[in-house]
Amino acid sequence: MNRTRTAAALASSALLAAGLATLAPTASAAPTAGVAPTRATAPALSATPHRVLFDNSKGETAGNADWIISTAQPDPLAQNANPTTEKSWTGALSAWGVALQKTGQYSLKTLPAGSTIGYGTGAALDLANFDTFVVPEPNIRFSAAEKAALIRFVQNGGGLFLISDHTQSDRNNDGWDSPAIINDLFTNNGVNNNDPFGIAVDVKNISTDNPRAINDAANPVLHGPFGTVTGSILRAGTTFTLKPADNPNVKGLVYRTGYSGTTGAFFATSGYGSGRVAVWGDSSPADDGTGQPSNNLFNGWNDPAGTNAALALNATAWLSKA
Repeated sequence: MNRTRTAAALASSALLAAGLATLAPTASAAPTAGVAPTRATAPALSATPHRVLFDNSKGETAGNADWIISTAQPDPLAQNANPTTEKSWTGALSAWGVALQKTGQYSLKTLPAGSTIGYGTGAALDLANFDTFVVPEPNIRFSAAEKAALIRFVQNGGGLFLISDHTQSDRNNDGWDSPAIINDLFTNNGVNNNDPFGIAVDVKNISTDNPRAINDAANPVLHGPFGTVTGSILRAGTTFTLKPADNPNVKGLVYRTGYSGTTGAFFATSGYGSGRVAVWGDSSPADDGTGQPSNNLFNGWNDPAGTNAALALNATAWLSKA
């Protein structure tokens, strides 16, 4: 993520106060220049909320990062039981969490720092108790047991949302950055070491771009309950190489300018077993510009150069099979 405020980010800061007002129960994607915003109504309330776990066990607040939905962990409702805006909870991903919470269809938790990712352990925050697990720019390598747990979680029907950042983004100086950590999960997990999702993280540091969405009117991530996705923003991030020979379910949805097909994918999805996976090549689009006072954050969530809120929220709904 680029810590230099862009012109687009400056222009979008005025939107912060109203950032979540249109996201629940109806949502309006942030407009792209020349494109009218679209509005979609969230589905009717479900009897059982979709359960989403956000990770904070892998250094997601290391350095200047603040990739949490709330400082109250595991339950963000302990900070504010009736959040109305991103400022109701403390964290740079609070807009994401609050938007989901306001629909009444999602139950949110955070896996706190110092925790271990598990599947089938019987623990309260075990992945088996959730529909979707969001891992926003991990900075600590997954253990062998954690990698196996993640693959089995997806294999058995779970949704995994991984956010990478650029190469050399090692915020805690332990020798591992998010591209290396995610690639290690894909190729050295002990369950299926042969690229189970058909995705490889590119070892790149791309300074800036405004990637565009493909034309696919039937895609539920690009055209979902929180609006229509036209593109995203890339502010010091990376892309993905797609390998349909390894997994024919892999699909690029948003591409870096000048790229298509199997190269330059900025946002991609895949399926494995009965589960689903989504990957995003930068943490900047999910950053809502709010968080703990010690961090220097910028509002990518509402940046008008992309429809980042709709992309994150639609993908969460798709992963959760909402």
